Amino acid sequence: MNQEIKLLDGKTYDTLDLLERMANDQFYYGELSKLALSSSALKLLNESPKKYKWSLKGFKEESAALDAGWLFHTAILEPHVFESQIFVDVQSKNTKAYKDALVKHGKAFTVKQKSEAERLADHFFRNENALKQISNANFEVAGIKAIKARSGKEYAFRGKADILGENRICDLKTTQSVTEFPYSAYKYGYDVQVYLYSEIFNIPHTEFTFCCIEKGNLDIAIWKVSDDNPHSVWRGMTMYEHGKMRALNAIDIYEQFFVNNEDLDNWTVFGNL
Repeated sequence: MNQEIKLLDGKTYDTLDLLERMANDQFYYGELSKLALSSSALKLLNESPKKYKWSLKGFKEESAALDAGWLFHTAILEPHVFESQIFVDVQSKNTKAYKDALVKHGKAFTVKQKSEAERLADHFFRNENALKQISNANFEVAGIKAIKARSGKEYAFRGKADILGENRICDLKTTQSVTEFPYSAYKYGYDVQVYLYSEIFNIPHTEFTFCCIEKGNLDIAIWKVSDDNPHSVWRGMTMYEHGKMRALNAIDIYEQFFVNNEDLDNWTVFGNL
């Protein structure tokens, strides 16, 4: 690991000091989100550089699915964080009690959301194959590394591995269907995550695993990234290759509008029907 890294503000930082500070979520998701790119940033850039620009101003996409995924993660990996959340006993988030709690605490969930996360976590802990994924490993491990763009320039990227074992990474996901997960992975850009995390943590991409739980019937699937028989959604590429292509495409967009400062109003999507 390099002892120093240049962040997006052009300044050079001590890598070990950054890693220590990255253990604090406020720094990692706050200040550092503007100083280093991430897989979620690349997802926004690929969708629209305007979305990425708005994210820098503090506007974040919110959804029930994102809440459910985050609560499930914390219930499994950080139970102390899960228990410290504010859960409001209301039927709807449109109620005054919930809105008041949101204003007061900045983040709040319903008791129903808590019960659903606990239902998923309870089944996870009953599954021996799922438990193997979290054994002999560290959780929520932060990493940072400079990734080279097609232009030859390097940009700092941050990442947090859900589960980091010896020479392996596992990522927890909630999904509508464990058998249709490859299509969800394509839709939500998990291939980019595979590429970046393999680079950031210096782990072979074939040692990257997704442990998924289906929100309806609680089925669990273990999907391991492979170079054999690439799935059709990756268009003949491996998941890693497709993720690298998408990542570099997004970095091209970043350079165009946020390094070379081309007019963002000229961003246009072209296509044939």
